[in-house]
Amino acid sequence: MSASSGNKDIGDIEEAVRGAIEGAVWAPSIHNTQPWWFGTSEADGGVRLSLHADPERRLTVADPEGREMTLSCGAALATLRLGLLAAGFVPEVEITPDPERPLLLAEVTVRERAEPPAEAVRLIGQVRERRTHRGAFAEKGPPEYLMSSLVEEALLEDTDLRVLSDPRKTRALGALSEAAEQLQRLDERYQEEFAHWAPASGSRRRDGVPDTAYPIEHQETHPHFPERAFWRDRAQGMDVGTEIPGETGTVCVLETATDDRVAWLAAGQALQRVLLHASAERYTAALHTQALELPPLRALITDRLCAGRHPQMIFRLGRSGPVFTSVRREYSEVVYKAPESTRS
Repeated sequence: MSASSGNKDIGDIEEAVRGAIEGAVWAPSIHNTQPWWFGTSEADGGVRLSLHADPERRLTVADPEGREMTLSCGAALATLRLGLLAAGFVPEVEITPDPERPLLLAEVTVRERAEPPAEAVRLIGQVRERRTHRGAFAEKGPPEYLMSSLVEEALLEDTDLRVLSDPRKTRALGALSEAAEQLQRLDERYQEEFAHWAPASGSRRRDGVPDTAYPIEHQETHPHFPERAFWRDRAQGMDVGTEIPGETGTVCVLETATDDRVAWLAAGQALQRVLLHASAERYTAALHTQALELPPLRALITDRLCAGRHPQMIFRLGRSGPVFTSVRREYSEVVYKAPESTRS
């Protein structure tokens, strides 16, 4: 291979890596904290891309172990992989490559070309279209055939997607979520932390949950699953302009056999895989983390609703009315380019 063709290959890889990172920042994260940063370096005729958790963006009160931070990074990793595949490259992924660097969650080496899978090309178009829904749905949840497909997608990431079809379990999970929400509103330390990620209307921040990402009026669902009060007693939010029927949608729990960093990363990748496939069929998800942030309630859900498996995310799927909008940081704010000899 000539030097010019080699340089062209590296240039193409670098372009694909940049595109993959620009897509990865649109992955879902707890309170849109975007708790990640990426390193890039040249390596072995290609590019090595590293994914790191950013502890300064971890919710120290709500997420002291970093479970939700790691799950969020897992969603970003799934999006990185998808972006590289859609660009025609094979992502060689190594999970938690250095035990002495726990915040280094994955390294992805990009060298080999491959024909872009049609599924990757289809789903990459959903990355920026997907939105987290906050409120009631306008229609019921997805049909059974789609839910079965989503279960299979989660299994590809060693994660189970439990679909709650028993209305008693759905009501119980909604009640536990409401109890957790009220207990967290009584916790001053939690509320102080929460307020940081709930910017006022008109904010120019590129993180947190803006007032374009939730309805101005509270929407009840039946059974009820509470939404976070990002408006914080302020008259702000999006005027959806239509009457929402108050559909709960289909209630799901993502769960894993173990409960460690590797399992959290897998659950995050499964979550993004499920959300993008749902988005491709015009379904959105409302995410509920309240009950999983209180250890006694998470243990109860593990025992009584998940047959001993570890719940990583609770969410509802349905069709929404008007689409909410969000914000993300720029490429230059999340990437550090290291020298060739440095493993970032």
